[in-house]
Amino acid sequence: MIMAFVRKFPVTTLLVNLCLLLLFSFVTLRSPSTVAENQVGYGYRVICVNQVMNGDALIADLDLIKRTDVYGPDIERLQLTVRYDNQDRIRVHITDANTLRWEVPPDLIPRATSQELKSLRNTTYSPDSSKAACRNLRLPEIQNPTIPLQNPDHPLEFSYTTEIFGFAITRRSNGEVLFNSTPSVSTANGLSNNLVFKDQYIELSTQLPKDAALFGLGEGTHSSGLRLAKGNTYTLWATDIGSYRTDIDLYGSYPIYIDVRKGGLAHGVQLVNSNGMDCVYGEDGLTFKMIGGVLDLYFFAGPSPRKVLDQYTLFVGRPAPMPFWTLGFHQSRYGYKTLKEVETVVAKYKEIGLPLESMWSDIDYMDRFRDFTIDPDTYPPVEFRKFVDTLHANNQKFTMIVDPGIKVEDSYPPYVRGKELDIFLKTESGEEYLGQVWPGAVHYPDFLHPKAKQWWTKEISEFYKVMPFDGLWLDMNEPSNFCSGPNCYYPPDVVCPEALDWCCMVCDNTNVSRWDRPPYRITNTWNKELYEKTVTMTARHYNDVKHYDAHNIYGFSQTVATFKALKEVTKKRPFVMSRSLYPGSGASAAHWSGDNGASWNDLRYSIASILNSGLFGIPMVGADICGFIPATWEELCNRWIQVGAFYPFARDHSDVHFGPQELYLWKSVTHSARKVLPLRYKLLPFMYTLLHEAHMTGAPVARALFFVFPEDPTTYDVSDQFLLGDAILVSPVVSEGQTSVNAYIPKGNWWNLFNWSPIHSNGSYYKLDAPWDTINVHVRSGFILPMQEYANTTALVRSSPVTLLVVFSGVEQESASGELFLDDDTEIGMEIRPKTSTHIKFVAAKSASRGSVRSTVRYGEWAEQQGLYVHKIVLVGLMTPASSLLIDGAPSPDIVTLNFDKASSIQEISGLRLSAGKDFEVAWTSTTHAVDSIATSLWQLSCLHSN
Repeated sequence: MIMAFVRKFPVTTLLVNLCLLLLFSFVTLRSPSTVAENQVGYGYRVICVNQVMNGDALIADLDLIKRTDVYGPDIERLQLTVRYDNQDRIRVHITDANTLRWEVPPDLIPRATSQELKSLRNTTYSPDSSKAACRNLRLPEIQNPTIPLQNPDHPLEFSYTTEIFGFAITRRSNGEVLFNSTPSVSTANGLSNNLVFKDQYIELSTQLPKDAALFGLGEGTHSSGLRLAKGNTYTLWATDIGSYRTDIDLYGSYPIYIDVRKGGLAHGVQLVNSNGMDCVYGEDGLTFKMIGGVLDLYFFAGPSPRKVLDQYTLFVGRPAPMPFWTLGFHQSRYGYKTLKEVETVVAKYKEIGLPLESMWSDIDYMDRFRDFTIDPDTYPPVEFRKFVDTLHANNQKFTMIVDPGIKVEDSYPPYVRGKELDIFLKTESGEEYLGQVWPGAVHYPDFLHPKAKQWWTKEISEFYKVMPFDGLWLDMNEPSNFCSGPNCYYPPDVVCPEALDWCCMVCDNTNVSRWDRPPYRITNTWNKELYEKTVTMTARHYNDVKHYDAHNIYGFSQTVATFKALKEVTKKRPFVMSRSLYPGSGASAAHWSGDNGASWNDLRYSIASILNSGLFGIPMVGADICGFIPATWEELCNRWIQVGAFYPFARDHSDVHFGPQELYLWKSVTHSARKVLPLRYKLLPFMYTLLHEAHMTGAPVARALFFVFPEDPTTYDVSDQFLLGDAILVSPVVSEGQTSVNAYIPKGNWWNLFNWSPIHSNGSYYKLDAPWDTINVHVRSGFILPMQEYANTTALVRSSPVTLLVVFSGVEQESASGELFLDDDTEIGMEIRPKTSTHIKFVAAKSASRGSVRSTVRYGEWAEQQGLYVHKIVLVGLMTPASSLLIDGAPSPDIVTLNFDKASSIQEISGLRLSAGKDFEVAWTSTTHAVDSIATSLWQLSCLHSN
């Protein structure tokens, strides 16, 4: 028939031949026996299936279809384990069926290990005895080629194909496929994206719809913005390199992403794998390429970004409780060469009346850059201790840096004690591995070693007796090494001076092992070697674990050890700031974005970096205000303090090689600081309540617009604005010479917190004025913000009266709500509990002629003991003034005053003294409503008549 058609219509011959050629090509590519010779892998087939745990888990054997040698030989048999972990999470685990492989230790991320998963096979088989013997069945004997795992009550569904093996995760409510690794032909390279599993190369792909919006996969400074960009490869490898470098791997490794689809439905995907990897984001899919470990995937059902973060942090660990003082303004510099310089900085901040919560000390304070020591000449210990005591007497804090490299020196107690406990990383031959950082020759503690935690706690404890610091700052913990390679040594005649930031060892790396130079080369830092500026991959951790496997969790393991040590040593809520992190690190540490640049680009990039950290479960995060390197300048620093004042963590920090940049050095910067920092300090109760929410649910403090408005697709591409909670929108200037900002205002009614000008938006961009001393900060209607009085320290803020900012939109019938968390922030925990905390919910409602604000208190004793009370209520968006007032049903006393500003629609109720520890209700009526209604009606009639 076809050939007859062609003879009759010869003009179609070419088209028919082309169609037949395309069909033949497709069949050829789909056939494992005829795929291109550079095919990395041909996939696996399912040969055995068991449902266990009453159908909540599945175990299957996968057999290799065909061998290849690309990136090494394939592993012949795999074990697949699928579990409905809880009501909103599915785990898919794939590993070597016969040999145990490296996995992230369960004491860092608690979960069932491979051995425990394997044991399921020997416990609760399906009652169908034939399945218990299916280990030896071949594919034709399996009756159903696609067998879904049955759990009808779960929001997600797992299904798979048997030959070639692939699996899919589907949302039951709408049938949408969220993750699909079923093999298909890749249009990018003409090769089939089968599952590949080799000793040093694992590959898994998922197909994605065109409208998927992906966020995550860090850490990196992404020039494209917050949303992941198609066509990019995101490499995960902990690297000591300045964050001013864009689009490369930085200090941390976060193999997790959030996928937001049409309508705002979201889900999360986490890969618990600490090996180096490339995440290749193509036009129609995402491919993970790992150089070791296992496939251990977790799928979080959402269905909102907020729920994804809740589910994710429930799994990896809720964000750590933070002391209230960490929300203050911090000053730091690498280059305060003497104690006198530090004292002068503190004095100048006091002199000009700017808040200063904590002074930070970089490595300058150390004696020859050795941890837990003090330079006797530049930081005399007795005077240094007096300085820190004075800070504490003034309700200020002191935070100090420590690095993991421990100086090799027989008279240095931390080194001696570490050597006695045998807790340093080893070479393949069993000797301590030698590296070089600021002190010169160093050994690296192995924080996976059980005794390392004991040693680290001892060193912190001994130093705390000398210097009662308030927080520890962990730097260089990727770990950093100024020398690169597995074969580095100090020649006998070489003396390596301290503070040398280039390698003075001899490194002969002509012959390196497959661990330092694996078959597949991830694209870390422009394709540099894995050992570049870090520990060799052949170094050994406890239990003979290769650094090749554990590199990306080195900083994670140090933060866990530090957090536990501080709890034990100080008996107070710890504060740990770390550079290198991994999913789960937020349960122990805060973060800053590292060595950023003093540039307009870096100012803009800082927003996406902070928002990403929040998505990774690290809500206490900031970027070095005014930039770390090189020298900053007045206009940039002026704009940077305006936005930095609203980072969750606000710190000015700069590099020794360039000039200082304290906020008092330029008049315009000081002026802006005096404008924005008081607002930050007034908002501290609101921000601290957000930290409590983060600790309980994982929700970030600084939030991307898509996180709060996922149903609005325009928000997916907004990377230069952010929200504090759901209520406050920050729209900064991030470009040179600009006096306005083109800000996206999501749907709603918003009020400027500086001048009370309103925006009634349907979801649009607005051009907002932003003169040199102005940043646009808007509060959203429907919220109640707890605020306190401005003071130069957070301790004074905490003891001041409370103001409630109640934000309406101006319509007749509406409501608003908010909450306030108060506690003793020296307590280890941050839970709502009696005696040490108080939690208050506020609800406001109004009609045209009346309204009320009510509080409901849990465990009010603590707030009462602190003497906290509400002294003012500010009602924004009130169209008519309140004329009478009832407090808990009784007329208000004479000391309570009412002030109404018609121009800004703001009603103030002041002179209150309502205990924050007791329920209250403040109700008002507006007697002018009837008059205003008549006037409005007459105005409307006149308009109609004139028309």
